[in-house]
Amino acid sequence: MAQPSIDPTFYRTAAEAAAAPGEQLAYVVAFDRAAQKHDAVTVIDVNPTSDSYGRVVGWTDLPGRGDEVHHFGWNACSSALKHEGHDMHALERRYLLVPGLRSSNINVFDTQPDLRNPTLIKTIDGKTLSQNAGYSRPHTLHCGPDGVFLTCLGGAEGNDDGPGGIALLDHATFDVLRAWETDRGPQHFHYDAWWHLNQNVLISSEWGSPSMIENGIVPELLLGQKYGHAIHFWNLAKGEHVQRVDLGAQHQMALEVRPSHDPEATWGFVGVVISTEDLSGSIWRWFRDEDEWTAEKVITIPPEPADPDLLPPALKPFAAVPPLITDIDLSVDDRFLYVSCWGTGEMKQFDVSDPANPKQVGSVRLGGIVDRAPHPAMPDMPLSGGPQMVEVSRDGKRVYFTNSLYGAWDDQFYPDGVGAWMAKLDADPDGGLSIDENFFPHGEEFRGLRVHQIRLQGGDASSDSYCYS
Repeated sequence: MAQPSIDPTFYRTAAEAAAAPGEQLAYVVAFDRAAQKHDAVTVIDVNPTSDSYGRVVGWTDLPGRGDEVHHFGWNACSSALKHEGHDMHALERRYLLVPGLRSSNINVFDTQPDLRNPTLIKTIDGKTLSQNAGYSRPHTLHCGPDGVFLTCLGGAEGNDDGPGGIALLDHATFDVLRAWETDRGPQHFHYDAWWHLNQNVLISSEWGSPSMIENGIVPELLLGQKYGHAIHFWNLAKGEHVQRVDLGAQHQMALEVRPSHDPEATWGFVGVVISTEDLSGSIWRWFRDEDEWTAEKVITIPPEPADPDLLPPALKPFAAVPPLITDIDLSVDDRFLYVSCWGTGEMKQFDVSDPANPKQVGSVRLGGIVDRAPHPAMPDMPLSGGPQMVEVSRDGKRVYFTNSLYGAWDDQFYPDGVGAWMAKLDADPDGGLSIDENFFPHGEEFRGLRVHQIRLQGGDASSDSYCYS
């Protein structure tokens, strides 16, 4: 009998990933802010030749209510090619692990045999996560060495405010194995984690503990510079903390980490939501300088002046809209960096061919706290929310994003509601963005739920690590 082949969506190089067949479907998680309806995994048709292009074509409810699904991801991906001790012919990119940021439950969905109909196969409750790993409030996950790495904002039950950290889950059984860290060092707040796979380095970032975020941003804590403002470097194989790099206390909330997709590289980007000095947002490049890690600010995005009457209460005293950088994404070829400015409603594209000197080459606007820029498909409908969770196709030609940040923060900055919408941009190979007028799932298509993160069939720019140059 012939041996089963390795999953064809495991790519050894970024170039191989870009050359593979494009995505036909996008998985998008959606949540009910009121916790009266079930949160859901939705499936969007992204095949432009399909009659249902840009429409919701699949829907699976979560079993409980009030999970507030947020970030999610695959059980396995291209990094599996670097693993040792796995049966590579049994491991496949098949299951989506969907954590609830408020409930601490983790629901596992099987996307086969019908890619449009994910089926729930397992729920790991928050008590199990707490007992086995000592963490709660699961946030971001990446398939990687030894298993699934799941960052958590909170500590064990009864100690929700931490420290947060990384739980390690089994690729195949989804059992919570343990806390990943063996020597956690000084990191207390947590947010994101990813790695330089061939360098044996993990990078992690900081947001805040659950009580600092779950009811909205706390102005006193922000102005007191109490949110996270550092990134951390770890020995990936050993789980040992190596170095803390402080970006400066004024640079509040260091969120998404996006390492270069080149497995031999030693640089990447992290986005900072806001500066308490001037309301700007910023992008920092980390890199290794001989034996030490360091970081430098390479992009600053200033706030935009605004009529206080058009601003939510939290911003009225400043008479300005901060960009509020809430997500970034790096194309698989490391050529373009995308920056979501959720406050101003702008998606920016930077050429980062020279990562130390990014140059803006594209921009579109949809939504925004003041502008409420409409989508070309509905030019008379002002949009709330703004570009938030962004995902880039493996070939770099398509950029997708949704408009909700986090329930309580949505309400704080868009008090009249954010609605629900998703957009797609076409990216020029030489730089530049245009809105796809035929792609605009929105409103009741999402059954009253708000939409958050996106995962693309076959992998995308923020879910895979490659192990060959």
